[in-house]
Amino acid sequence: MSIETDRCRFLAGVRKGRTLGTPVCVVVENRDHANWMGLMSPDPTPDEGGGDQARVTIPRPGHADLGGLAKYGHEDIRDVLERASARETVGRVAGGAICKRLLSELGVTVRGRVLSIGPVGVPGSADLARPDSIDWNAVDDSPVGCDDPKVSTDMCGAIDRARANGDTLGGVFEIWSWGPCPGLGGYARPGDRLDGRLLGALGSIPAIKAVEIGEGYLNAGRPGSSVHDAIVIRDQAGTSWVGRDTNRAGGIEGGMTTGMPVVLRAAMKPISTLTTPLPSVDTQTRSVAEAHVERSDVAAVPAARVVGEATVALILAQAYLEKFGGDSLTQLQAALQAYEETLEERGLWHRS
Repeated sequence: MSIETDRCRFLAGVRKGRTLGTPVCVVVENRDHANWMGLMSPDPTPDEGGGDQARVTIPRPGHADLGGLAKYGHEDIRDVLERASARETVGRVAGGAICKRLLSELGVTVRGRVLSIGPVGVPGSADLARPDSIDWNAVDDSPVGCDDPKVSTDMCGAIDRARANGDTLGGVFEIWSWGPCPGLGGYARPGDRLDGRLLGALGSIPAIKAVEIGEGYLNAGRPGSSVHDAIVIRDQAGTSWVGRDTNRAGGIEGGMTTGMPVVLRAAMKPISTLTTPLPSVDTQTRSVAEAHVERSDVAAVPAARVVGEATVALILAQAYLEKFGGDSLTQLQAALQAYEETLEERGLWHRS
């Protein structure tokens, strides 16, 4: 919302711009919260927002409203929708920002872009082996996080038309991570598999309904000879190592990173709150009604891309700490350097 500044305030864990190794506490003030103090008061006092008339009893199709009433025994949907809101992702973004900063010290970059909003999408696909095949500066310049300027303009037009029609739009975003060393994750236990952890983490973002790694959906319809990334010999200045020319696997094989960019895509459904509401039922009177209308956006795919970056950064940072440990950045970097040097000596990888 335009009244929000989204400024972060650190309460613990950071001193003079550096983390201390202790838990980090970040507060993001919400100015609109003041307008809901009476209605959302924790005190057992009458609602200042209108008593029973302020209760929400008509669930929105596609939202957590109806399931939340069933799960917790609530009668007022307001008890569900505030927590079920995607505003909870502010914590993921704050934590992910710290993890992105940590990963940058380990030679890893995490970036995202929007591939489609509604019916408008980027034509073709980038070379998944080359992050420089995408204009990341154009992503930053785009109001919707798309690297194609014309498509970006068309996406804005689609959003404007949906707004005029009282409708909402979903879309697809793509998250890239380049620089990870091979061998993050594992295959010994289901919980070790990095692909499962990444798929689950992205799928836990509100409104995300499908996630794929690399060319996952396309690969399902191809023969293996056209799917798997051939292993080749690379040679530079008298040094040779094994590598890949393609990255259809999206940087993960057997639950572990391959050393190629980790690329994931997530599909987001349209926002559930429509200003031209769908049919619903009043859960108190059991009469037909129009779905409740709550303050909402038309499309949140560009914002979900930011959450996706943070989510992937959280999982990758966790994988690095699990493998290399250490109580300080210096110890972590030393363990990583020793591992990468061993890989290069064996010709299994080369950081280019």
